[in-house]
Amino acid sequence: MSPVAATTPAKKSFWKSRRGQQITVIIAFTVIPVFLLMLFTYYPFAEMVKFSFYRMRYVGRRVFVGWDNYKEIFKRDDISGSLILCLYYMVGALVQIFLALYFATILSMKVKCGKLFKGLIFFPYLINGIAIGFIFKFFYTRGFVLDTVLHALGIPMSALPYWLKDRAVNNWSLVYSSVWRYMGQNMVLFIGAIMSVDSSLYEAAALDGANNWQKFKYIILPSIKTIVTLNIILSITGSLSAFEAPYVITGGNNGTGTFFVVMDKVAHTSQKVGLASAMAVFLLCIIFIATIIQKLLFKYIFRNANADDESLDAKKAKQKARKAAARAAKKGGM
Repeated sequence: MSPVAATTPAKKSFWKSRRGQQITVIIAFTVIPVFLLMLFTYYPFAEMVKFSFYRMRYVGRRVFVGWDNYKEIFKRDDISGSLILCLYYMVGALVQIFLALYFATILSMKVKCGKLFKGLIFFPYLINGIAIGFIFKFFYTRGFVLDTVLHALGIPMSALPYWLKDRAVNNWSLVYSSVWRYMGQNMVLFIGAIMSVDSSLYEAAALDGANNWQKFKYIILPSIKTIVTLNIILSITGSLSAFEAPYVITGGNNGTGTFFVVMDKVAHTSQKVGLASAMAVFLLCIIFIATIIQKLLFKYIFRNANADDESLDAKKAKQKARKAAARAAKKGGM
């Protein structure tokens, strides 16, 4: 008999094996996104930081000037003045959070047409920011919507200010447009947090005779403190970078130019790319510092949060004990 040649199966490639496919998937979902993040986010940011040390335009030679661009930020009145305008938007952010929390608390309960009111309040957030700018531009224009309504209420036209020109009211007018747009977003986040609170806590509070204010103070607010803190931080840091409302409604004129609006003019009108890059880095540092301060502040404010959580757990256990005692008494009576 002739020997039969033994056939051995071909060795499977590592990258076609299960382990190889797992490694391929890991690389695809980690290395590639990180590479794209580095390419389109961190690399441009590093280039912007480098540009901040040069006197340059978009086209032409660059001259290294060191820290001169950062020094010019404090020397120019338009830049330093734009930072002061951020205080208007910070006040508006606090009012916005207060109103959002107020409406969220009410609408999280059973009220008539609650879903309709939620939709009406949230709807402005769905509108494009540029469109909202044009809406309020005509809303505030002399003789248009707001003036017509106030005149119909009996206020003479001569007593009304120029809402977008009078420096005593124009920045507050712009702040109102921002509050109107973003309040619904904060409200929806608050409603979601409030709806996640354990309903048994409300029952325990009702048994103890707590009113609505006490329920809000001792149950709702401690339970959603994380969302409240997050919304305040995002709103205040966002007020430092206000852009759409002053850019579209007033174009930054009559003392309404925020830091971003001034930066846009410096970069695209004056073609001072190095100074604009320094402004962007400077604003990033301010936002970073403001975020740290806010986190430390809220950590101090909610320093007794763990004790509050323990008291809520105690109330919950107390309520369960009462229910168990009531069931036991009912069985005993039978």
